[in-house]
Amino acid sequence: MLKNVAVALLDGVHPFELGVVCEVFGLDRSDQGLPVYDFAVVSAEGPALSTHIPGFTVSTPYGLDRLDEADLIAVPAGSDYIGREYPPALLDALVRAVDRGARVLSVCSGVFVLGAAGLLDGRRCAVHWRQADELARRFPRAVIEPDVLYVDEDPVITSAGTASGIDACLHLVRKEEGVEVANAIARRMVVPPHRDGGQAQYIDRPLPRSQCDTVGDVLTWMERHLDEEVTVEQLADLAHMSPRTFARRFQQETGTTPYRWILRQRVLLAQQLLETTDETVDAVASRTGFGTAAALRHQFVRALGTTPNAYRRTFRGPEAA
Repeated sequence: MLKNVAVALLDGVHPFELGVVCEVFGLDRSDQGLPVYDFAVVSAEGPALSTHIPGFTVSTPYGLDRLDEADLIAVPAGSDYIGREYPPALLDALVRAVDRGARVLSVCSGVFVLGAAGLLDGRRCAVHWRQADELARRFPRAVIEPDVLYVDEDPVITSAGTASGIDACLHLVRKEEGVEVANAIARRMVVPPHRDGGQAQYIDRPLPRSQCDTVGDVLTWMERHLDEEVTVEQLADLAHMSPRTFARRFQQETGTTPYRWILRQRVLLAQQLLETTDETVDAVASRTGFGTAAALRHQFVRALGTTPNAYRRTFRGPEAA
């Protein structure tokens, strides 16, 4: 159970990456019925720390002993984290945490701290693409995936640059607390609960896309009719455009084609139904517009790297498949 969260800071910490962890785990959202974590900001180098912003300092009464009770220790990015030496007491605390079953999570260059503790050895990990070569040089036993937003190698979770820390934190909330809690926190933060980024992730249907000025109504209609076969011509009629103009506008405003957009929404709906209902795979295929279980399985494996039955077992236990 995730109840106790601590953020371990070094001198030169980046406020934004620290703020990401504080925003997800440090705020009291009990007014929405959301979980409240026992949260602390911990310093590894004295009660007052500098940041990379002149005049911006961070002070905290908590020292490294606070890490010993944490279920999750997060290490945000900081200036010169790549090449510096790290306090041995911090590295020891991180190793002890993993040994007793706690998790550690890094944001951006915080991954170098985990590497120095030996926690990347033999594990897949994410890092900012600009730092991938240096991470590989310093920690040759790490299995680096530079193209993903985050990697969950439980109990070690690593995320790439800056905002991908949000993705990693929300992923962990989703894993521990469920889809509804993660999405509720995302809505409070006004961020999507998931961003596509090269790694298939176990997600619920995303929040509606923003900045879709001319095709927004069509997107809403498409979401409500995922079980139907539609053509670009039909969608263009709904938008009162020619098919060619509609296709161009759709690409401009969503970053993808109508076919790919609706395919992704169908997979997301299938995930939701597999997680939250007892409907058969055939019924899920029908409700999501795939038609047959074979077609659903094909697209599901392509998108997520797993089958519908395996996905259901992961989220609902062996007896659910």
